[in-house]
Amino acid sequence: MAALTASMVSCPTAPVAAKPFNGLSRSSLPCKAVPAFGQRTVSNGARTRQMLVWEPVNNKFFETFSFLPPLDDAAIAKQVDYIIRQGWIPALEFAEAELAYVKNDSTIRFGGSAPCGYYDNRYWSMYKLPMFGCNDASQVLTEIQNATKTFPTAYIRLAAFDNVRQVQVAGLLVHRPDTATDFCAPDKRSV
Repeated sequence: MAALTASMVSCPTAPVAAKPFNGLSRSSLPCKAVPAFGQRTVSNGARTRQMLVWEPVNNKFFETFSFLPPLDDAAIAKQVDYIIRQGWIPALEFAEAELAYVKNDSTIRFGGSAPCGYYDNRYWSMYKLPMFGCNDASQVLTEIQNATKTFPTAYIRLAAFDNVRQVQVAGLLVHRPDTATDFCAPDKRSV
């Protein structure tokens, strides 16, 4: 310890002139130069003309597959087959066009609910009883045809219920009335 103290005392060092503190400036920090605004701005260039905007007027949707063109009987039958394979219970529901979406006269309000153009928070009437024991898609397709004949101006949807979890697990629109004007064809949904 004494040797260490002696060596520190015996080796005088020359004072080093320190640069005076001028505050923090970009030149004193070890960083790259800031690029100009045009170099920092993100642009898709020519692709901006290809981008589309969702059409908000007369472009309402129902359930899962409503973004697709209307389903034909074969596509509906595939969905029904899936519902049956899962052990779920198919049921048909219907609503006239003026009651199909969220409005004051077709909605059960639970508080501050915003109109969203979607069918949430309101109920449709059930067409007959749920199809307990249904084991063939043709049975459901026959009931869809009967419901369409009975209520030609109504929306008709197929819902599937899981009796174990006691919830609706699937739903899709199977009939849109010919007089419906509140939706866009798939090729007209974006502008």
